Amino acid sequence: MSPPPPLTRTRDHPAVRQALAVGLATGAYGVSCGALGVAAGLSVWQTVLTSLLVFSGGSQFAFFGVIGAGGTPAAAVATSGLLGVRNGIYGLQVVQLLGVRGWRRLLAAHWTIDESTAVAIGQPDLRAARLGFWVTGATIFTLWNLTTLAGALAGEAMGDPRTYGLDAAAAAAFVALLWPRLQGRDPLATAAVAVLLTVLIAPVAPPGVPVLVAATAALAVGVLRMRRTSVLTP
Repeated sequence: MSPPPPLTRTRDHPAVRQALAVGLATGAYGVSCGALGVAAGLSVWQTVLTSLLVFSGGSQFAFFGVIGAGGTPAAAVATSGLLGVRNGIYGLQVVQLLGVRGWRRLLAAHWTIDESTAVAIGQPDLRAARLGFWVTGATIFTLWNLTTLAGALAGEAMGDPRTYGLDAAAAAAFVALLWPRLQGRDPLATAAVAVLLTVLIAPVAPPGVPVLVAATAALAVGVLRMRRTSVLTP
């Protein structure tokens, strides 16, 4: 068995540089996560726990949005969990890529997010993919939790979030995360259906329910598209 590569070679690997760049940019955004959590009515430590235990920006912002709008905790958890399903789908590919077992597998599952998956699968070889995944995951997890704490403390010191318009910021932040992924006709059509349902249902449904209905509709569109593709494929 050949010896492991020198530390300098690992540190200077292109996958590591890419992972650090992505991790630093994403981790800094945790400040808004902390501020929005407190703005939604959570305490500082409750907000920090969402980053430690959930560690998924889209799911956290959805949770804050439902809670901030007066929705029930059950609706907030359901909405957050539904949006987190994509991480489980990522995991099906990442687990084969990493080849980990035991506690490392649990850690890999927790760190399987959009950014770590994207960096890993974008590498030219297996070693680079594993480096990219672990460095991205470690960097974002560390920074995201630190900046969440900083944002939560700052948000608590600011007082009433409605004074600064932060009561609507969770929805805006979630849209900002979603928009770059709407490429092509099918995603845009699905988004249009979800928006239409949300507009129709929001005036009469409790907070959190319109998001669940829209997400379910999006899943239904995806299933129909898969069936249509399978029928057309010889």
